[in-house]
Amino acid sequence: MYVLLALSILALAVVLVKLLNFGQARLRRLGFVDQAVNLLTRGDMKAARTVLAGEVNPVARVIDAAVVTGVDRSIADRDRDAEIGRVGSGEIRKLESFRGSLEIVANLSPLLGLLGTVFGMISAFAELEKAGSDVDPTILAGGIWEALLTTAFGLSIAIPALAAFYFLEGEVERVRVAMKDSVVRVNAAIGRTRNGGAA
Repeated sequence: MYVLLALSILALAVVLVKLLNFGQARLRRLGFVDQAVNLLTRGDMKAARTVLAGEVNPVARVIDAAVVTGVDRSIADRDRDAEIGRVGSGEIRKLESFRGSLEIVANLSPLLGLLGTVFGMISAFAELEKAGSDVDPTILAGGIWEALLTTAFGLSIAIPALAAFYFLEGEVERVRVAMKDSVVRVNAAIGRTRNGGAA
């Protein structure tokens, strides 16, 4: 039970830290993407980078990498894609940090709860054996009741931890999709600027 309690505290701490991080990164605010793309379409790269520099959203870092490498014609497309991928992967890794702890808690908690139940059942039957012919059903019932508490506690930790894991995973995936979409839009804007000869 003490181990399960420690795991529950760990899971709660991870969820709170990640929610705080996601809130600070303003993951759901992507209005700056349209603003940057519009500026790039007009050929105003400096203003676009200024907009991106003022954003804490990780998508802004990826767009900035696409802008910097996109306007430099000396950079090959393969190298440009590699740089954008490197920046994007780094931002995703930051978002995914500590998330694996929730998966570990979700997998271990039911097993530890079941282990506690098995030990509790062993203890209950050992007490029953000591009683010999003076068997009191309350000894067995009380032991089983206490043993099952660990399984219930383990499941009550695992279910919210797994739900939180999938929620955080969904948020990270949404950011990953936003990064890909934004890079495509930035590439198109830069391409139009080049073709149109905008300064």
